[in-house]
Amino acid sequence: MSSDDKETNNWAMILHLSMLSGLVVPLAGLVVPIVIYVLKKDSMPGLKPHGYVVFNWMISAIIYAIISMILMIVGIGFLLLAALGLVSLIFPIIGGVKASEGEVWPYPLSIKFFK
Repeated sequence: MSSDDKETNNWAMILHLSMLSGLVVPLAGLVVPIVIYVLKKDSMPGLKPHGYVVFNWMISAIIYAIISMILMIVGIGFLLLAALGLVSLIFPIIGGVKASEGEVWPYPLSIKFFK
């Protein structure tokens, strides 16, 4: 593996894990991945598929959160929101580990807005 591939894999891992920054600073989990992608996409073309996976999940999670909030009226939204919170923690970690190995891992349940 060349040093360029290793650097791309490291930035891809950081891109996935950057979604967890929202646990520390509100909205950082949405802003930080976008900033990393915009700054690195031209110099590292291998980062683009990871960016698409991350952005697909971010948009999907927002849609699922809105649906969960609406369903809170009937009581099941709380369970769905808790499940969404759990997978929003697990998926970036798995994606980051896979990215460090050079693999693009599409998040399950993610709606494909970008391909």
